[in-house]
Amino acid sequence: MSTAAGGPVKGLLNPNQVIILGAVGGLAGIYLTMLNQAMDTTVFSFLGGIGAIFAAVWGADAVRRVCSYGLGTGVPSIGMLALGMGIVASMFGLTLPEVAGIPVVAGPIIAFIVAAIIGLVIGVMSNKILKMNIPIMEKSMVEIAGAGALVMIGLSTAIAGSFNIIDIMPAVVETGFIALVFIGGAMAILHPFNACLGPDEKQDRTLMVAVEKGALIMAVAGFASLAVESMDGISGALTTIVGLVIWVVYFKKFMKLTHRDAHLITGTGLLPTAEELE
Repeated sequence: MSTAAGGPVKGLLNPNQVIILGAVGGLAGIYLTMLNQAMDTTVFSFLGGIGAIFAAVWGADAVRRVCSYGLGTGVPSIGMLALGMGIVASMFGLTLPEVAGIPVVAGPIIAFIVAAIIGLVIGVMSNKILKMNIPIMEKSMVEIAGAGALVMIGLSTAIAGSFNIIDIMPAVVETGFIALVFIGGAMAILHPFNACLGPDEKQDRTLMVAVEKGALIMAVAGFASLAVESMDGISGALTTIVGLVIWVVYFKKFMKLTHRDAHLITGTGLLPTAEELE
């Protein structure tokens, strides 16, 4: 497949602003869950979900930019690719501190760096081997992989209450919730542009979908945490409620922007007959 023309329509936020928002917001949300260990509670687990929403917005904007180069049918694939790269990087990054005896706090950063490297390799292969010829492919793959890793870690932390692999393995992997995190996280990244693509696609409307989809999977993650033995019911309920509140607020914003961008459809009648055209 080869494509060269096209490109995203400029939006309110430039790519660098979205990168900062997603990377800083995502990591901040994940690291703030360490308040759980500091205060011997799990009530701050919802902050992992908040971090996942920030990362999902970043990933959705990166998908929007790269897929605007004629990858309409490739949007779902690139979203799955994001979480595919993200799950490999996050499992490696969170496990390495346990294996190598380095501080657990380094896990998310290691995962983020590994995801960026994987994304760069995939981006180079896409342009140099598959000849896709998309000018921003390498950069976008780095972004999408990084966002995918943060979404994976954020949602897993919301379920387990910690990003320590010793807590995530029994709470997220062995329970099978890892599949929920994978599919839900992928949808939060791939669905926004897929839902809004077309000649009238706008960045603000697309990113509203990313927020509300991220909030929806955050609410589901909170519900899943109710089945985790190490989590208390209040923490899971709080994650679910916060996710639902964000979802309602941003779904209304999305609908408002949809009405703003909607065009009036006027009936023009049937096509004229041959006799009427004479």
